Amino acid sequence: MKKLLIVTLLITTIFTFFISPLTEVNAEINHPQNDECMTESAVQLKGDLRKLWIDHTIWTRSYIVSALEGLEDQEKILERLLKNQDDLGDAIKPYYGEEAGQKLAELLREHIIIAGSLVGAVKNEDAAEIDKYNKEWYKNADDISEFLSSANPNWSYNELQDLLYMHLKLVADIVTARVNKDWDADILAFDKGEDHIIVLADALTDGIIKQFPDQFKTTE
Repeated sequence: MKKLLIVTLLITTIFTFFISPLTEVNAEINHPQNDECMTESAVQLKGDLRKLWIDHTIWTRSYIVSALEGLEDQEKILERLLKNQDDLGDAIKPYYGEEAGQKLAELLREHIIIAGSLVGAVKNEDAAEIDKYNKEWYKNADDISEFLSSANPNWSYNELQDLLYMHLKLVADIVTARVNKDWDADILAFDKGEDHIIVLADALTDGIIKQFPDQFKTTE
């Protein structure tokens, strides 16, 4: 038990190190968009991306629960979670092409695989592995931010990095809460993570609409 508490403290310290430059204001960047002023195609995109990213949080938490408890559905949950990353890649293909969509899916799959390794390291109380995979996780977030910001000038690298770093922190909060059997904290972290992922999804939607305005014009 003492070792587990030490590992938990290490998790908290590591994530605080990465997230400390951020503020709650940066984490909750608001992209106001009045749905009444949006075209049908824009509203459709917004809804589609929100659903995909909310699915991302739902299946991520499901995998964390399954992996930490060693449940029989772990591999099936992982399979569904990885499919979500492919779906997210497919969602940008109409705007950025097949290759870009596959690249995003690849980066997001890496995000999930690293997260799975990190959860395993926490379960095994391996501090060195926690540190290793945590650094890889944040490097992957940097890579995703770089890839997306290079594709769309309306997606700021720093803004995307802030949003992704906060996503990682909130996922880590779920892991820490479940390790400590703090179910209230687990629920709170998931709720905050879901709210935050909608902010991320809307930022992506806004960027696409600004970059490709002709595809979201009102049809007469």
